[in-house]
Amino acid sequence: MTAATLSDPIFHDADKARAHFEKVRWPNGRVCPHCGVVGDDRSTLLQGKAHRKGLYRCGDCGEQFTATIGTVYEDSKVPLNKWLLAMHLMCASKKGVSALQLQRELALGSYRTAWFMAHRIREAMIDTSDTPLGGEGKVVEADETYYGRPAISPTLRTNGTPFLKAKRARQSRPVVALVERGGKAKVFHVAVADKKTVSKIVRDNVHPATRLHTDESRLYTGSADVFASHETVKHSAGEYARGDVNTNSAEGFFGVFKKGMKGVYQHCSEKHLNRYVTEFGFRHNTRAALGYNDSQRTDLAILGTVGKRLTYRRTDEAYV
Repeated sequence: MTAATLSDPIFHDADKARAHFEKVRWPNGRVCPHCGVVGDDRSTLLQGKAHRKGLYRCGDCGEQFTATIGTVYEDSKVPLNKWLLAMHLMCASKKGVSALQLQRELALGSYRTAWFMAHRIREAMIDTSDTPLGGEGKVVEADETYYGRPAISPTLRTNGTPFLKAKRARQSRPVVALVERGGKAKVFHVAVADKKTVSKIVRDNVHPATRLHTDESRLYTGSADVFASHETVKHSAGEYARGDVNTNSAEGFFGVFKKGMKGVYQHCSEKHLNRYVTEFGFRHNTRAALGYNDSQRTDLAILGTVGKRLTYRRTDEAYV
């Protein structure tokens, strides 16, 4: 069973939503979160008015559990079918869905509920893989962009010297993207896009056998000593491609990101920017060109809810 269309029963029936979530979370049989025993025959569904729906008792340890324990859905008063619909909407929309739109579509009681649900869903979209991008014969493009005003404007340039004009100190929030050509991306919001920070991100997340493509920024100088090659295009001279050397994939990612942030989300505090970056990175890494459809993308996000909890307090804390 897959989440295919908005008319799918899993988006309108809490029981069918729970059955779908259990199938996604437990493809090899139920797993007791207390003792770890696996198998549908090792636990019993508790029925009757005294028990809530979807409650099981483990036959080994005797503890009770549901499928939502240890996920972002745990203790939520929003019906699970509305959670799955919210995830489908956010996964199927190339440039995202605002919290106000979620509030209207899901008929939620408050904007705060919709906003909090959206952040929980972004938490589920975090890529926990430590596999580096690229490899032998592959190209990774590295680039940086800037979005919005920072909470505290810097007084120094990235090289440590002061700005000569006060208005130059109002720099935007830096975002660094590493995009494997024809593959996946890793994107980061950083406090300061200086050479030390950017170099570490590139070296930690790109395979040494990779061809690295960047613009002429000095943030990437010295990369030829680390990777198979480091080739650049000189944007300042009007050069945007030289043979197969370009940063078009990274710039294309930033184009979608900025359109979504300006046209859909509009307002985003710096402490939450990394969550929005994560959301756009997740959809890029599960796009149709890599063989994913909306159903598969949604189910991956649903599976990503496992092992993650997000409280109101954590949501309000700085994320970077």
